[in-house]
Amino acid sequence: MPRRRPVRDSSAGGGSAALAHRAGFERYLTSEVRASPNTVAAYTRDVDVFLDHLEETGGPDVTTLTLQTLTGYVQALSETGLAATTVARRVVSVKMFLRYLQLEGVVDANAAELLASPKLWKHLPTVLSPDNVERLLNEPNAADPHFRRDRAVLSTMYACGARASEIGDLTTDSVRLDENLVRLFGKGRKERVVSLTPRAVGDVRTYLEKERGLLVREATDRLFLSRTGRPFTRAAVWELVKRYAARIGCSDQVSPHTLRHSFATHMLAGGAEIRALQELLGHASIRTTQVYTHVDSSRMKSVHAACHPRG
Repeated sequence: MPRRRPVRDSSAGGGSAALAHRAGFERYLTSEVRASPNTVAAYTRDVDVFLDHLEETGGPDVTTLTLQTLTGYVQALSETGLAATTVARRVVSVKMFLRYLQLEGVVDANAAELLASPKLWKHLPTVLSPDNVERLLNEPNAADPHFRRDRAVLSTMYACGARASEIGDLTTDSVRLDENLVRLFGKGRKERVVSLTPRAVGDVRTYLEKERGLLVREATDRLFLSRTGRPFTRAAVWELVKRYAARIGCSDQVSPHTLRHSFATHMLAGGAEIRALQELLGHASIRTTQVYTHVDSSRMKSVHAACHPRG
């Protein structure tokens, strides 16, 4: 990450300065960190909450923060009944904000670096069995208005472990059906190319040949379109997955990310190397991918317990 030349803020102290810092932080996340729009929105919302807390409690301005003040903020968050995961993310947001101010030369030291996040339980992601995935992919049928599109969306998500936002961003040029490949743009617009399964290739080809042309209302290169011809959104993908998951009687916890988790777990169970899986999922850190080793181990333990005569 490039380091900016420090520029001292002569207007430190006061609401207008805080707002200026907040606006600069948003630009920093977008242009330098290259965070996804969702991450930028979450972090800036968290910083707004933090700045509101300082104002409401009569705390110091951001240039004179102490560890005691920051610890009090974390305590206040915990007392509101927020989930530990939410509190932890807000702590990370404050750390990032103060790191930005340090790079700008607004503060000399980042007091938040010594701030401890609440300890989190490790929640293993929900994973569908291969049989339930197959049922889900087959659930869209001729009775559904756009079943070819829906089948193509579901099979593509499972074939390459795509996020909901990545599916919505796909263009007609993103898929190379003759080569069984799809180009995805993940967080921070990081590009990766992933193979498609024969099932996904067939479903996308059928959708392109028999349905997409009927949905087009105006010129667009987006691959998946709504009934009104608009590009599919992250929310539309979410609703589609939830609808078909409910129809096959799956848990209410099933979401688009469940298909991504299932893809990763099934790949690992099939012998995929963890580093290869990291590339396929577009994870920046191997530590994120390693959660699936715990998922697979957990599944194996349950199978052992259920099947062993002395389990």
